[in-house]
Amino acid sequence: MKIAIGSDKSGFAVKEAVAAYLREQNIEFDDLGTTDPENVHPYYQVASEVAEELQKGAYDRAVLICGTGAGMSVVSNKFRGIHAVACEGVYSAKMARAINNANVLCMGGWIVGPEMAVEMVKVFLGTEWCQDLEDWRAANMHRFAARIEEIEDRVYGK
Repeated sequence: MKIAIGSDKSGFAVKEAVAAYLREQNIEFDDLGTTDPENVHPYYQVASEVAEELQKGAYDRAVLICGTGAGMSVVSNKFRGIHAVACEGVYSAKMARAINNANVLCMGGWIVGPEMAVEMVKVFLGTEWCQDLEDWRAANMHRFAARIEEIEDRVYGK
């Protein structure tokens, strides 16, 4: 699994903690910015770059951190096939994968500390779509995924 990570200035410290964890675990990743807190990329630039690369298949999942996680999520979700969720805890990060098949975890550097962010990344990367769901719920998720794809086709064209 190859991961893209990125942040704006508000998420920089949390991103650095996530990068350290990924390095420690030998998880392949690229830091697409901001890499220098003095040379800041705005959240919409980082989110766009990461979403485009994820869309191309360069990465399997991504982690984006801004002040609240909302800005990164809003921008990322403008791209077809990107399912970004702003999460504030371990449970929401797990369920974003299990239920929503999210491929981008967004977090807020003003909301979650570095230790919590690492725990959220662990569960986000370690959870598969429909994992631990009841059979009826997993069946619904597959139906819902087909409907979401129809919506994307209608919005973006086939």
